[in-house]
Amino acid sequence: MTNATRTEHDSMGTVQVPEQALWGAQTQRSLNNFAIAEDRVPTPLIHALARIKQAAAIVNARHGLISSDQCSLIVDAAAAIAEGHHDAQFPLRVWQTGSGTQTNMNLNEVISNLASLHAGEALGSHRPIHPNDHVNRSQSTNDAFPAAIHVAAVDAISRRLQPELQQLNEAFAIKAEAWGSIVKIGRTHLQDAVPLTLGQEASAWRDQIGTAARRIDTSLQEILPLPLGGTAVGTGLNAPRGFSVEAAAELQQLTGLPFTTAPNKFAVMASHDGLVNTMGQLRLLAVSLLKIANDIRLLACGPRAGLAELHLPENEPGSSIMPGKVNPTQCEAMAMVCTQVIGLDAAVAMAGAGGHLQMNVYKPLIGFNLLQAITLLTDACHCFRVAMVEGMEPNRARIQRDVEQSLMLVTPLTPVIGYDKASRIAKYAHDQGLDLKSAALDLGYVSAEEFDRVVDPAAMAAQQG
Repeated sequence: MTNATRTEHDSMGTVQVPEQALWGAQTQRSLNNFAIAEDRVPTPLIHALARIKQAAAIVNARHGLISSDQCSLIVDAAAAIAEGHHDAQFPLRVWQTGSGTQTNMNLNEVISNLASLHAGEALGSHRPIHPNDHVNRSQSTNDAFPAAIHVAAVDAISRRLQPELQQLNEAFAIKAEAWGSIVKIGRTHLQDAVPLTLGQEASAWRDQIGTAARRIDTSLQEILPLPLGGTAVGTGLNAPRGFSVEAAAELQQLTGLPFTTAPNKFAVMASHDGLVNTMGQLRLLAVSLLKIANDIRLLACGPRAGLAELHLPENEPGSSIMPGKVNPTQCEAMAMVCTQVIGLDAAVAMAGAGGHLQMNVYKPLIGFNLLQAITLLTDACHCFRVAMVEGMEPNRARIQRDVEQSLMLVTPLTPVIGYDKASRIAKYAHDQGLDLKSAALDLGYVSAEEFDRVVDPAAMAAQQG
């Protein structure tokens, strides 16, 4: 794009716009006035808003509010935007007006100018399609922009995050099955505890992921209903009767997702509790993933001076100074992602609480954080699975050694000889450097045969319930 400009007009006067840009005066004003950092409105949100423009045009034409030719021009231009052909024409920062008005107008202006190019008219002429009168017909930013957040979030979760969570769940399920017979020492308070199997430990990770995925899926039921059709404050002013229902039906057709119209537009426009709830479920997923990543890096710590129960894939050198060092880098990347998502959720919660009366003016922040969290979690889960989980293996020799040396194997003796005697066996074994059986026999509390019958690590690890 050259430095040449053209003169654009809006209700506030004239603005100089880059000559070849498809945006117009209102977009340029936002670029000039909100040059804050480099965080752009997420591309998936732009694409979702373009789908809304398609749906609105179809319904408007059906009601005779725009002509069939105007409808075709809007639909074709919006489809091209939704398919990613004009991403460079949406340069606005997240940190703009809290309603997202300038991004909504960015869409309207680009669609108008694409129509002008198609018709052989000059950019900025608003012929044959006007950004407000035609592209924005029957809409307000106040209903269209949050509807776009809903559409983008449901699409990204349904088509990207949930399939990745399913694959991660399956990867842990494979490990849980394969490791079902490996008896190991459990740990509570980071101290030795009674045995379980490595498969049981992995099954906890599997089910944490499965439960988190179900929570997220349930949260979508609250954001499938759209505010579209509420226009400025929820009344539907300037939209034809039935617009909201018809527009939601068109979005179903365009996206293949089961969107409906919200029964109370006042509720979903004055607040964004559904989006806050979905973000909260992403935070819970991050909490689970952080716990899992921390478990795995603890179990893999070593290789000689730590627990060293797991061998992780060696993907890259771990140190610029220590030769041969390999680190649990996937765990570390996941931990950073999860920490970031937890922070994003805190901001969304504050933003959700920050609305006043009929409108929340933190919409770009909510959309940005929500979509960023979905992307971070999706990509991190993919890398975590492919570069680590699928390739990690148990250190059977180390696990067996730790089982044999554990003092907590004394626990099943408690019902036989009582807690106090069992405790004395453990303490005596530890103080004298003996194994439990030798300590028990020295103290004369049980016979060798009874000890072997009662102290069976595999039986202890068998699920009792």
